[in-house]
Amino acid sequence: MSERCEVHRFPQAVLAAEACAKHILQRLEAAILERGTATLAISGGSSPKPMFQNFAHVAFPWDRVHLFWVDERGVPPTDSQSNFKLAFDNWLDAGKFPPSNIHRIQAELKPEEAARLYRNEIRRHFDLPAGGLPHFDVIHRGIGPEGHTASLFPGEPLIQDHTTIAAEVWVEKMHQWRITLLPGTLEAARRTVMLVAGADKTEVVRTVIEGAYEPDQYPAQIASRGKSAAWFMDDAAAAGLSKDLSA
Repeated sequence: MSERCEVHRFPQAVLAAEACAKHILQRLEAAILERGTATLAISGGSSPKPMFQNFAHVAFPWDRVHLFWVDERGVPPTDSQSNFKLAFDNWLDAGKFPPSNIHRIQAELKPEEAARLYRNEIRRHFDLPAGGLPHFDVIHRGIGPEGHTASLFPGEPLIQDHTTIAAEVWVEKMHQWRITLLPGTLEAARRTVMLVAGADKTEVVRTVIEGAYEPDQYPAQIASRGKSAAWFMDDAAAAGLSKDLSA
C-alpha cells in the first residue's frame, strides 16, 4: 500500500487544477532549496489552463526554474494547437517567465529534426553522459479517454523504448506528427503529477490506476502508479475509483 500513488479528488476541475499547481510549486521549491534550480516538464490539453493561469499570478522564483514540454504537436508556436502557445498565453507572458529558461520543442521543423534538437537541448541542460536520461524534478501529464499520455497512444511501438530521451511519433488518430518524451524519461522523473478532469475519463482512470499493468494498451500507466506519482482529479474523472484511493 505504501507504494501506491497519491489520489486527490475535488468537486470541480478548477479546484483540482489549483491544488495541482500548489503541489507542483511545493515540489519545485524543495528542488530549488536542495539544488539551487528546478526542472519542470508540462503538457497541453484543456485541463492545465487554470493551472497555468494560477502560475501566472503567484510570486515564485521562476528564474530558478527551467521549463520543458512533455510533448508538442507538429505545428508552429503561434498555432492554436501548440502546447507552447497554451502555456505562453496563459502563464509565461503574463507571469514574465524568463525567456532564457524556456526550452520549447521546435515542432515547426521537420519531425526528426525537432526531436533531435530537443534531445540535444535536454542533454545540454542536464549535462548527460552518453546514454543518460534526465531526472526532471516534476513532470506534469494528462490522460486521454483511450489511455494515452504525452503523445504515446495505445499500440505505439515507442512505448517499449526505455533508453531514448524523446522522439518524433506519427499519431494516426490525429493524422499528425508530434514530438514526445519517451517512457525512460517519464519513469526517471522525481515526481509525476497527473491532472485529469471530465466524465469521459472515468473508466480509463479506474483502469489505469486499479487495473492490470498494460502500458502498451494504456500508456498513461507509465510512471503514474507508484509512490512518486500524484493524481489531481475532479469528482467526475475519479468517480470509478475505489473509495480507499482518495487521499
